[in-house]
Amino acid sequence: MILCAGEALIDMIPTPTVSGGEGFVPHNGGAVFNTAIALGRLGQTAGMLTGLSSDLFGQQLDQGLRDSQVDTQLCIRSDRPTTLAFVKLVDGHASYVFYDENSAGRMLTEADLPPLPDSVNALYFGGISLACEPGADAYAALLARNHTNRAVMIDPNIRPGFIRDAARYRARLGAMLAQSDIVKVSDEDLDWIIPGAQTLPQKAQALQASGPAVVIVTRGAQGASAWLADGTEVSIAAERVTVIDTVGAGDTFNAGILAKLSELGLLEKPQLRRLAPDDMRRVLAFGAKVAAVTVSRAGANPPWAVELA
Repeated sequence: MILCAGEALIDMIPTPTVSGGEGFVPHNGGAVFNTAIALGRLGQTAGMLTGLSSDLFGQQLDQGLRDSQVDTQLCIRSDRPTTLAFVKLVDGHASYVFYDENSAGRMLTEADLPPLPDSVNALYFGGISLACEPGADAYAALLARNHTNRAVMIDPNIRPGFIRDAARYRARLGAMLAQSDIVKVSDEDLDWIIPGAQTLPQKAQALQASGPAVVIVTRGAQGASAWLADGTEVSIAAERVTVIDTVGAGDTFNAGILAKLSELGLLEKPQLRRLAPDDMRRVLAFGAKVAAVTVSRAGANPPWAVELA
């Protein structure tokens, strides 16, 4: 099982009403949630570890996970409210206002964490769950407990507006990156993690030197590049599609990376240290392919495997 650990929330999407104004419609979301459902739809054995509310939105999220064949047995349930993210779309790009105080997801602690079953062979972390405490500390503890014998991928998806204490966040994130095998960052994320005048390849290599075997950097319409453990750089172009919106694009890309690695039998620590460039190119291309489907339709709506045949 690939276990996705992090936020599940409700995106309140602006939608025209009968009267002509705009209302907000609740859609399932959250970066880690999106990656989990994409993995399930791609036919992977996927699970989710998150704080789920017993409220009506938590029930909606739980149903959404199960509808996409994601195991929810490791979700931690409480009567705290579900995080709400009100979305504003401008030219297909999303900005958010979050309501997250005392939420079921944010208030996780290390004491809440269950032991992981042996069936979990890979872990995925990311999103705002790495910035919002106390949950962020719980996820860091989960990784520290379980990284030695499981493949780990992290996409920090950095949103500076969520970071209350930059030094504390950098220290926690740095420790998590050092315990990972794959780190995926956007070029903007990379500039935040490693500020300064170095080139993008120099920054990617500096990040890789901190611990991960593979560093993947996405550059939107310019495609993506990966740096392998032996120093090889592999790049692919972005798929050309008509973009409806970019909600969930990076999350689906991450699912494609994990799914293809798993399909190829490469989602294991030793294998990730000796990835062949041709295999990495196939992995990146599949990530780009599934992300292209997501951006070609509204909202975070990852494709099912049958749609890619």
